[in-house]
Formats: sequence, C-alpha cells, structure tokens
Amino acid sequence: MRIDILTLFPEVCRAPLNESMMKRAQENGALELRIHNLRDWTTDKHHVVDDAPFGGGQGMVMKPEPIFAAVESLRTENSFVVLMAPQGRRLTQAIVSEFSVRPHLIILCGHYEGIDHRVIEHLVDAEISIGDYVLTNGAIAAVVFVDAVVRLLPGVLGHEHSAADDSFSGGLLEGPQYTRPSDFRGWTVPEVLLSGNHAEIAAWRKEQALQRTKADRPDLLT
Repeated sequence: MRIDILTLFPEVCRAPLNESMMKRAQENGALELRIHNLRDWTTDKHHVVDDAPFGGGQGMVMKPEPIFAAVESLRTENSFVVLMAPQGRRLTQAIVSEFSVRPHLIILCGHYEGIDHRVIEHLVDAEISIGDYVLTNGAIAAVVFVDAVVRLLPGVLGHEHSAADDSFSGGLLEGPQYTRPSDFRGWTVPEVLLSGNHAEIAAWRKEQALQRTKADRPDLLT
C-alpha cells in the first residue's frame, strides 16, 4: 500500500509513523509512506495556504489552489482521497478494514477553521473523523487513521491472527489478558487459562469479551 499525507505539519506525522509496527511495515515493503508539506505546492513567496472566509466569521480557511495542485500531482487512477475532518464519518474497525484493501490513499489534513468546500465537492472521496471532538489539526487524526489501516496489512503484525482478535474486529471488545507470574500479590490468573484446554479457553474468552462489551460499550450489541 502507498499512502501520501498532505499536511502543514509534517513532523507531527513523521515521528509516530516511523516507530514500532509502522516502521516495520515500511521496512518490509508492506507500506510506502510519503509525508508532504502542503506549502510546497504554493506559488507565492510567502507560501500562503489560508485566507479569510467569505461572508465573515472567525479564523481562516484553507485555500483550494495548493490542495488541488498537490492532489493532482500525486493522484493515479487507483488513488482514493481522504480528508480528516470532524464532520466526516466516524472511524470504526469496519471502515478501517475497507480502507486497508485500497492500493493508494492520499490523506488531507485540515487546519484552521476548515477547508474550502470546493475541495470536498470536487476532490475528496471520503471524509473521516476519529471521534466527536475537535483537534488542533488533522495531522494528529491522520496518524491514528494510518496506524489503524496499516496494521491490517498482511505481514505488519507479528501474528497473522492478531488483528482478528483485536477489540471491535468481531463486534466485541477484547477480553482480559494475563501473563507470568500466575500469582502476583495474591491476585491469581483464572484457572481456565492454565488448564491447556483450548476449547474451554476460547469459550471463556468469548464470554469475557461479551461481559466487557455489555459493561463498557453496550451500544456495540444493539
């Protein structure tokens, strides 16, 4: 998969996406990641990317010219353009799975009071929000989005079934996990996990996942 991120703050994306699994994904060829400064596509000497909104109002709005120039220089017939925006579809594991099979994503990171709506109308294929809140800029949300998508690519995680066992992948939250020692300060690991009976362990984990989901995210069961 190839991902191009267009942002005014490249370093916000660069550091977290060059660590851990994201670094390994690039090293093993599963991911080709390019992080671009949107100002590189401006044509004035001051590299202006924003202007006051028509009709008045607070703040500034990102201009369409550099965004169109950037996307049109990077886009291919297989590209899919995503805008990180609070008004977008709320990201879920199901949506992440849909994006993980696309060969090329171009991710636009909003800033200021928003982005000229002509970008959304004529350039963007999907708007995505990582939650019902507002961040300083879309680069932070882009990191979350990329991490969630890339970890589903073949060969990125250490175990081929790791992603399938994650919270939300099966419609439930993941159940509790334990490791050595089996007795820590008098708190012991459930006996079933020490039994070696894989069928009973699987049933226990499923029941624990269901109970955790009922308690913490009952909305997932409706």
